[in-house]
Amino acid sequence: MADAPPIDPAQAHELVSHKHDRALVSCDWEPTGRWIVFGAEDSAVHRLAADASAALVLPGVGPAVHDSWVWALGHAPDGSRAFTGGYDGRLGAWPLGEPGPAAWLIEAHAGWIRGVAISPDGATIATCGNDRLVKLWRAADGAALATCPGHESHVYAVAWRPDGQGLVSCDLKGFVKEWNAAGGPVRDVGRAEALWKYDTQFRADIGGARTIAFRADGGQLAVGGITAVSNAFAGVGHPAVCLLDFADGKQALVQEPKEKQQGVCWGIAWHPQGYWVSVAGGGGGGWLRFFKPGEAAEFHALKLPANGRGLSLAPDGRRVAVALADGTLRLYGLFAKQA
Repeated sequence: MADAPPIDPAQAHELVSHKHDRALVSCDWEPTGRWIVFGAEDSAVHRLAADASAALVLPGVGPAVHDSWVWALGHAPDGSRAFTGGYDGRLGAWPLGEPGPAAWLIEAHAGWIRGVAISPDGATIATCGNDRLVKLWRAADGAALATCPGHESHVYAVAWRPDGQGLVSCDLKGFVKEWNAAGGPVRDVGRAEALWKYDTQFRADIGGARTIAFRADGGQLAVGGITAVSNAFAGVGHPAVCLLDFADGKQALVQEPKEKQQGVCWGIAWHPQGYWVSVAGGGGGGWLRFFKPGEAAEFHALKLPANGRGLSLAPDGRRVAVALADGTLRLYGLFAKQA
């Protein structure tokens, strides 16, 4: 696209949208750029064309369906399959090119699957959930490969190292652990301390990590969630991202909105041009924000029409998909509007 405008997140604007009849909870852009898969407050797996022109439900057969929200999503590197994790604890594989019945669907976790991540070579799926476990599965057939205990609270997210040599997981209390590619424990990386505290009045863990992502070179981790919580039950706090240096686990920086917003950071991604993209939602509405690695406040923010619940960058880095609580999947262009 020689005549395409340069990428400039400060010029971000909505391109197209798709309205669903239920609130959305997740989205993930298929790696070849043809489709976005999304989950909603229903039990279906939805596939949307990249131009939002056509949507369909990926079919299941008999028991091969989720019976709860599809919260966690991932894709095979070649775009041939989507992998889904649900509140029901099931992990599934769904063909995308010519949609058909689920290739397989297994009982993977005791309770809610919070995160799904696919190894760079596409061979292994990592999952995590409310049973405080990280697990590895063979992508081809869903065969169990490893169970990784060690977290003491709900595990919210997993991410593979960019080189595929291992993975990390983060839990409610912000603890980050590293595992090798076979699922063996490597070390306790560190803690996103700003994202958690214990409320002595209510005797409850409040705040917490919700999402995790590597910088492209693997040298830094971004752990997103909520900080400065003042009400444990209403979830009153601010969205925040803790940047951890991967080598020593030290917290390098906490990134927060310039103007404090009530809500949670639900998604974070590293843009190839060298900045973090995050989505947040809560009492302060929904926001798409862009942060430079060494700066505590965003260099640009875009107000969303509703609370953001999921985020995924397009493979070309020129667009971003956002799953919203009003039931809309919106695609934003990270460049100037065309006349």
